[in-house]
Amino acid sequence: MPRNRTLDDPLVTTFGRLLEATHRLEDLLGRDLAATSDLPLTWFEVLLRLSRSDDGELTMGELSEQLALTTGGVTRLIDRMSAAGYVERRPCATDRRVLFTALTPEGRAVLAPALRGHVAALRGVFDGFSTTDLTRLDTLLDRLRTGS
Repeated sequence: MPRNRTLDDPLVTTFGRLLEATHRLEDLLGRDLAATSDLPLTWFEVLLRLSRSDDGELTMGELSEQLALTTGGVTRLIDRMSAAGYVERRPCATDRRVLFTALTPEGRAVLAPALRGHVAALRGVFDGFSTTDLTRLDTLLDRLRTGS
């Protein structure tokens, strides 16, 4: 049977490498976070994104988009994080249909040490990358994220 030429397309290989690198980093950093802070990586990402947002809150839709989860998936995730006391839901003052997820003081308290450990783990991951390498990687990733 003749080989399908599209299987050999270099872009297929590039995309596969990107997926493999992502999975490797998620596994490595997720295990590190769980061991050092008892936080799942997805919870850490929510806390980090909320802490970087205006007023420490984001809509459920914004979280869904940033985390690449369905709105149902984000709802279940926020339910668990709310039960743990790390986030809370707040109604929007101008639109009854909108709910914000907001960082609680407990969420901020658990994020600080987790972030220190995460940065240390990231330094290990990117050891050997020059500043130029990292700048170029950031530029390329931004182009992929925005489609420009």
